[in-house]
Amino acid sequence: QLQLRESGPGLVKPSQTLSLTCTVSGGSITTNSYYWGWIRQSPVKGLEWMGSIAYGGGTYYNPDIKSRTSISRDTSKNQFTLQLSSVSPEDTAVYYCARVFGQYADVARFESWGQGTQVTVSS
Repeated sequence: QLQLRESGPGLVKPSQTLSLTCTVSGGSITTNSYYWGWIRQSPVKGLEWMGSIAYGGGTYYNPDIKSRTSISRDTSKNQFTLQLSSVSPEDTAVYYCARVFGQYADVARFESWGQGTQVTVSS
């Protein structure tokens, strides 16, 4: 059974870099045709796709935040990581990692999700 689990700090100061890791069990992040994404949810913006990393390692980002976002992976640990730089209180949200087949940005099609982790940006 596929499981995804987010981990990282729950509080980040403005202007710093937010870093979250998703640990995957029950399936490999290199399995053909699967994409692994980061999605966040806030009361103001709702669900927002942030970016994805493909089974082959290619990356795709939401143009609105592309300049601040980086997604990488460690295949030996079956993990992928989100880094979001220059955060502000507007980046306060629940952050989810999730898996999707065959495409990388349609939030409605992500079919396996982590439980989510609350990140608050505040001094």
